[in-house]
Amino acid sequence: MTTARDLMITAVDVAPSHPVEQGDLSLALAGAEVIDLLDARALSLDDDRIVPGYRPTTADPLLDQAAAALVRETPYESVEDWLWRRGRGLSAAYLATLESEGLLNRQPRRGIPLLAGRIVLADSAERRAAAARRASDEPVLTALAAALGLRGGDRTQAVDPPSVDDEGVDTVLASVHDALMHLEAMRQRRAIEQAAFDNVWRGY
Repeated sequence: MTTARDLMITAVDVAPSHPVEQGDLSLALAGAEVIDLLDARALSLDDDRIVPGYRPTTADPLLDQAAAALVRETPYESVEDWLWRRGRGLSAAYLATLESEGLLNRQPRRGIPLLAGRIVLADSAERRAAAARRASDEPVLTALAAALGLRGGDRTQAVDPPSVDDEGVDTVLASVHDALMHLEAMRQRRAIEQAAFDNVWRGY
């Protein structure tokens, strides 16, 4: 299991009590992939630049896609740029992959059997492994979950992401945190602009 898959499973597992915006989850998944590829020595970091290494073949097709998608020409790509590029639609890709593997399914809505309803996790070794990792407060998954507000509280109040005592991983976590804050600021700005537009049409 990869950190990205464990994070996706965690997000689905706790979604009823702590729903996560898909854009937020996509950014965090892209960060988790960088951490997984760091661990596999498929890349290294030069300050905040992603320096690709060899292309590993893993048991995870999405992680293989991530490795293949690394920019291999100088000046290379910053972690932040990677998050925005790779993260586009990434949560949907992970969701579809887990569903195709039978790790989750959609409960039909009551009375409307053909309409997909709430996504639920199947009882699987992967789900139990992710839950055990979460319960043990493993630092990387804990930090990513905290950034998404999956551990309770208001993530927007966090000043700095938790440290995992690894410079490269800390760099990635800081970039994820900054990207999430930027995305939230964009949402708030759009909401203000939409409210102002609506007020104009109401004659205020």
